[in-house]
Order: sequence, then C-alpha cells, then structure tokens
Amino acid sequence: MEHTLPSYNIWKGCVFLTKKILTMIFIYIILAMIGLPALITYCSYSSHSPAEPETAQPEAELASPEIIRTSELENYIKGVVAAEMPALFEIEALKAQAVSARTYAVRKMKENNSNAVPYDIGQAYLSIEQMQQKWGENFTTYYNKISEAVDSTRGEIMTYENEPILAVFHAESAGKTEAAENVWTQEIPYLKSVDSSLDKNAPDFETSISFTYDECIKRFSNQYGNLSLSKDTLPQQLKILSHTPAGYVQQIQVGNKILTGREVRETLHLRSSNFSIQTQNDMVIFTTKGYGHGAGMSQYGAEFMAREGKSYQQILQHYYTGISFSVYDSKET
Repeated sequence: MEHTLPSYNIWKGCVFLTKKILTMIFIYIILAMIGLPALITYCSYSSHSPAEPETAQPEAELASPEIIRTSELENYIKGVVAAEMPALFEIEALKAQAVSARTYAVRKMKENNSNAVPYDIGQAYLSIEQMQQKWGENFTTYYNKISEAVDSTRGEIMTYENEPILAVFHAESAGKTEAAENVWTQEIPYLKSVDSSLDKNAPDFETSISFTYDECIKRFSNQYGNLSLSKDTLPQQLKILSHTPAGYVQQIQVGNKILTGREVRETLHLRSSNFSIQTQNDMVIFTTKGYGHGAGMSQYGAEFMAREGKSYQQILQHYYTGISFSVYDSKET
C-alpha cells in the first residue's frame, strides 16, 4: 500500500511557506511605496535647500525644543529678533527682521502642517532670561524696542504667489546680494541679486585670514582627498576661474579639482565666498568681503536703508523681488 499522506503534508507545507513568503514580499512592497517617496523628498530637500540664516550676531544660539514648543508665535519672534539683529539697529530695520523671521517660521510651520513653531528651523533665539543677561541695565529699553518692532508688524508675512517665501537673510553682502541659484543651485524667483552697496560701510566689511602652505593643503586634503597639491607650486595651484555677476567666486581650481566658491568658503571657514587670494612668505592670504551666504536680506543693508528713511516694507521689497505682504492666519495651516 502506498503512503500518500507524507507527500500531501509536504505539499501543504510548501504551499503554506509560499503564501507566507508572498505575504512578506507584499508587505515590503507596500512599505516601500509609502516610505520611499518620503525618503526621496527628505534627501532632495536636505541636499538642495538653502542653509540656515547667517546673522549679524554670530554668537547667538539656536532655540531649544522646550522653549519653542511652549511659545506663542509672536513671543517667539521677539526672541528671534533679539538674537538675530542688534537691538541698537533702527526700528524699521528691526521691523524688517521681524517680518523676515515670522515669514521663515510660518513657511516651516506650513511645511509641517502645524500651528506649532518648529524648533529646528535654524533661527537663533534668546529667552527673556538670556536677554536680561546679555543687555543688563539696558534690558527694558532694548526689549521694549524689539517688542514695538514685533507688535507693530503682528502677523505680517511676505508671500510670493500666495505662499510664504523662504525669507533667508545674512549679515552683510559684498556690495550686491547673491542670486539663489548661485548659492544653492536652485533658482528662486524672489531671491535675485540686488544692489546693497551701503554694506561697504559695515564693520569688518573686508577682512583677511592667513594659512600656512601646510595648513591650507591639509584642510583641502582632509575634505577632498588627494588633490595633488604641493608646497612648491601651491600659488599656481589655487586659481580663481570665474565669478558670479554679484562678484562672488563661482569656480576655483584647487590642485586637480574644480570647486565652487561656497565649497572653499566652507572648507576654510571664510566669512563669505567673495574672496581674493594672495601668497606671501609661504602663507596663503584670503581676503573676503561681506559676511554670510549673500542671499536675501542683508541685515546691515537693512540698517543703512532705515537710516536713510526707508520703511521696513520698502527694505523687504528691495531684497525680496516681487513679493507681497499678507497677515498670517493660523487657521490656514
């Protein structure tokens, strides 16, 4: 007599295992369909989005999650303005900073589909206690001034095509602001290069930093590997190839590799990518103009325009091309 039962059990077990494998594959496919677009979006945004604002007060610190999550938007903006711009600046410049900071925050809030101010958006922040410590006996005067700037523009943001703009800013330009595509490789219609020649009156507008040949080679090699740099021929191996229309370094030959001005700035921690190079006594001297990435509003430019009688809206319309103003309604988020 044939024993067919074991064969049947084997067949049944194979069917069960096959179904289990197919079920697992199906689950993985669903997870991939859900997760992959989010991952692509995140990677794309991280790779090509503008960096954090660069401020006229470089000692300012980013806000902690605990502070931001419990702060109402307008109080948060007061802390940002206090951290990002000197309280001694003209009131119209402070108003411009308030609107820029609020716009930047609201855009991030809309991206997160939330009414809560996100804590990781790159804006500096000072708490009341930090303001008191920083300003001492001038606390009341400075706080009232910043409160006036924020309260008088309450809820006001900048928009382009009915959406909050990416209101980036920097401490001081090199005489002209930089177009977005020359900083982050993506064109943004309201971040064009505009005149900001008054920035030349800003403190430390032009500064120099020196590196020994060895230190210069080491920094580039640590970042980019073997560039075939040599102490004997280093002056000839550092050659600026092109500039952007605003005067910032676009491309530069460094040994056997072509880098962007921004890449050199980040590698050497230069104040801006508007720089010239000299060599002298086995030293490489980089002379920079301005401070920051150069895109959007120049904070010192805003200050000088305010001194000339320009309103905060005139200042913002100058630095952000073609924008409109609207009042933020949290119910829209």
